[in-house]
Amino acid sequence: MIRIGHGYDVHATDKDRKLVLGGVHIECTFGLAGHSDADVLTHAVCDALIGALGQGDIGKHFPDTDEKYKGIYSMLLLEQVKELLKKHSFKVVNIDATVIAQAPKLAPHIPMMKKNIAHVLGICPSCVNVKATTEEHLGFTGSGEGIAAHAVCLIESV
Repeated sequence: MIRIGHGYDVHATDKDRKLVLGGVHIECTFGLAGHSDADVLTHAVCDALIGALGQGDIGKHFPDTDEKYKGIYSMLLLEQVKELLKKHSFKVVNIDATVIAQAPKLAPHIPMMKKNIAHVLGICPSCVNVKATTEEHLGFTGSGEGIAAHAVCLIESV
């Protein structure tokens, strides 16, 4: 059996936090506000995988009301999602994700983001695609108020 999932996440910018995307710490004048490390890319990937399983969403599995997730490195959440996939006898076929941010420029960091996601999920980096785009100064991402990410995935039963 093959299933598709879609995930979306958004976080407001926060000048007092560090920016983490796809498990990569990026030098920047701001980070993202959130209960965890606010890694929108990893959250969107987790949400897509959980959705493909038909198991709700990231908030159901990792609620922001639970103190054990406060400040957590989102790659640890992705590891837990991998275990959920295994429990339901599924594996990841591929992931395609887009980060929407006016700044900073993400292209130099994308290879490491792909490598981090692939490593945690135990798949080949060529099975993970990460893209970045701006919204030409339109909307909340274009004005620098936040960063968003979309992810789609394909999983198959094992």
